[in-house]
Amino acid sequence: MEPETVFRYADRNDVPLILGFVKELADYEQLQDEVVADEKTLEEWIFDRQKAEVIFALEDGKEVGYALFFHNFSTFLGRAGIYLEDLYIQPAYRGRGHGKALLKKLASIAVERGCGRLEWSCLDWNKPSIDFYLSLGAQPMSDWTVYRLAGNTLTELAEQ
Repeated sequence: MEPETVFRYADRNDVPLILGFVKELADYEQLQDEVVADEKTLEEWIFDRQKAEVIFALEDGKEVGYALFFHNFSTFLGRAGIYLEDLYIQPAYRGRGHGKALLKKLASIAVERGCGRLEWSCLDWNKPSIDFYLSLGAQPMSDWTVYRLAGNTLTELAEQ
């Protein structure tokens, strides 16, 4: 029997824990060098500017994973959606239903808030996660490609 997953929203005191999970996720995704966030930046953008929300998954009172998400908007649906930026469960706690419980919680938040969809991105090589998402009925958006401007390229375009 899978242990019960309990949830709690992060508060300002959780910034070090959030950053720790972000770094663990980056390590798993082999993207450690891309993490430039620090506690001050996360606190500002998550709690002062309220641009994202974080929910922790707890097992026996211990935070074992998290989801960081924010609202996006679909003009075709005419309503907001939820974009899941990070979903992470610590390796020792995987396979216990916490990831599914977090996605179910996010789906219920989306429904409660009247959102039209819940979406996220996944690295192409991450077969365990892809298989997990497919098992839940998620559909890959194979007709869409993500484009990004960041760093110097973003600044250069803004200054043109």
